[in-house]
Amino acid sequence: MMAGAMIVISVIPARAQAAPAPKAWEFFASAYTYIIPDDSNYVQPTFTADRGRIHLEARYNYEAQKTGSAWFGLTFSGGETVEWELTPIIGGVFGDVDGIAPGYKGSISWRRLGLYSESEYVIDTTDTSDSFLYNWSELTYSITESLRAGLVIQRTRAYQTDRDVQRGLIVGYSYRRAELSFCLFNPDDEKPSAAFSVGYRF
Repeated sequence: MMAGAMIVISVIPARAQAAPAPKAWEFFASAYTYIIPDDSNYVQPTFTADRGRIHLEARYNYEAQKTGSAWFGLTFSGGETVEWELTPIIGGVFGDVDGIAPGYKGSISWRRLGLYSESEYVIDTTDTSDSFLYNWSELTYSITESLRAGLVIQRTRAYQTDRDVQRGLIVGYSYRRAELSFCLFNPDDEKPSAAFSVGYRF
């Protein structure tokens, strides 16, 4: 009797595709130097850390001088022709001002036009009557890939002026990971205020 030949076919399931590694942390450090006529000049540093949707941020001299704040938020984005990004944030404020602050950071861009805005409402836990709305908004046009210029407004209590809402001009320049900007507020005033910033991404 002829021995039968047995053919064994085994199917080994392919290894499940590994999930993509979480996006690495991205950091950004910047410092605005404010030049205030008839008052003390000061520096306002900010540090951010982002990973995926998670946004962390620390500021000093933003809500008020000698005051720090720490923030947590989640970033959402989308769009093709019109690109947008929105980060609702919540923060704690401590120092000369103590409180909690809900807010947002967001941007919309279309071709060479860009709108950026960040705002928060500081609820002063020491005296709620001192609660205050802060805002910084820019509308700029990209002259080149690195150079942009436009309009800026801010509402702040970090220093005092005759205007509740300051408005002015902004010019920004980026080179690789570095960013520079210059703002001139209330240019029609006899003594306008100014601010310039240096930032770096890593």
